[in-house]
Amino acid sequence: MSFSLSKDINPSSVFIERKANVIGRFDPLYFRPDLVALEKKVRSVAKHQLRDFVRSMVGGATPSTKEAETHYTGRHDGIPFIRVQNLSTTGRLNLEDCKFITRSTHEGLLRRSRLKGGELLVKITGVGRMAVASVVPDDFDGNINQHMVAIRTENTASSEALASYLNLDIAERLASRRSTGGTRPALDYPALLSIPVVLDVRIPELMRRAVDSYKLKLAEASRLLETIDDLLLDDLTIRREPERQHTIENRIFFRNLTELSGGRFDPIAAQEKRRTLEGSIRSAHYPVAPLRQVVSFSKVLVDRIDEGDTYVGLENINGETGEYVATTEKESVGTAIRFKSGQILFPKLRPYLNKTHLAAFSGVASTEFHTFTAQRADAKYLTAFLRSKVIVGITTLLMTGNTLPRLQTSDIEQLPIPIPPVVVQKRICEQIDRIRAKAFALRDRANTELRQAKRDIEALIIGKGVSA
Repeated sequence: MSFSLSKDINPSSVFIERKANVIGRFDPLYFRPDLVALEKKVRSVAKHQLRDFVRSMVGGATPSTKEAETHYTGRHDGIPFIRVQNLSTTGRLNLEDCKFITRSTHEGLLRRSRLKGGELLVKITGVGRMAVASVVPDDFDGNINQHMVAIRTENTASSEALASYLNLDIAERLASRRSTGGTRPALDYPALLSIPVVLDVRIPELMRRAVDSYKLKLAEASRLLETIDDLLLDDLTIRREPERQHTIENRIFFRNLTELSGGRFDPIAAQEKRRTLEGSIRSAHYPVAPLRQVVSFSKVLVDRIDEGDTYVGLENINGETGEYVATTEKESVGTAIRFKSGQILFPKLRPYLNKTHLAAFSGVASTEFHTFTAQRADAKYLTAFLRSKVIVGITTLLMTGNTLPRLQTSDIEQLPIPIPPVVVQKRICEQIDRIRAKAFALRDRANTELRQAKRDIEALIIGKGVSA
């Protein structure tokens, strides 16, 4: 007796597999016909598995945030702590949103996972793309968390060739086929090492050219986005003061006691740069009000993430654009803050990362954000101003704490906000929207061209008549 399925059924969703072929694994995903066919095609040209290139392999760990003062620190004296979001399908590390650990933690608790130049880092757990790979730069001092492994290969060239291959879509599909777990998929070490590898000498150079072109377009998009600050400050008639030289003379200053009464007494907050920045805002053409008079703050705390809720942490906000970026799904929280669409999320922690975000949906966020609703200003305009270099410059000088530098609520409430007429706010927003649209179009083009380059490479290495 035999069974057959209707031709109208999607064969990747509903299919029949012979019992004799079900060996070792029993999950349906592993036996999807398209993945089985892909594996067969790749194996027909692959002479190796990933294990053939591994000289040593080590996983990482994450220090407890309950002992943050012991384990974590700032950029200026810390060791880069590489997380999944720092890996990139370009094969190069992205350190724009990087955490830092103390040297004592790096050399003590996490000494096993200290990185060496030329090592291959591969993602092994978490939602989204599996087996994302990046190569550790030469002379790089860093460490990793438990969601990736560091692989020591024969040399940097081998790691780069493997990263170029693993970041192709065909390799990612083979890696995902081997993963297990529903909520948080994972690749165990045997599964990772069993991935078939096609090493074609042409791949690294082709990928290098594609990535260089991709980076150039992203750099051009970044230059466009940087013009937003000039446009905003020009329209608000806020002058930009030249940066003072970092000399001993310029770092020494005096303040009258009356200038400090009722405020901060620490020298960082009282230095001349902050006075200059705030003075440039107050001397502009439009009236200025403290932030607390421009917005209404809200603080609705929750102790769980409900089904359907999107969680927003600092790591979910792109510091360059303020966009929300989905990362590994967070399953639970101790405490979070609820926000609504149209509200502004303003960071308390490390303001120099510029994580201010205008919410386009409702959800829950890290308590490292303040949430407020614009009252006396357009929300989009206010978000743009809070993301400007002049505000980031002020807030950076208002941080307190060395390990986890934060802003005090009272300092945030006093931030000076220019309030131009509504028509001016709208004009500024329209100009910003046009610049962002051009930059995002350029970025989308870069992503499209990189994806096409990868497809061309895939066709080259597993196409008909091509051998590895």
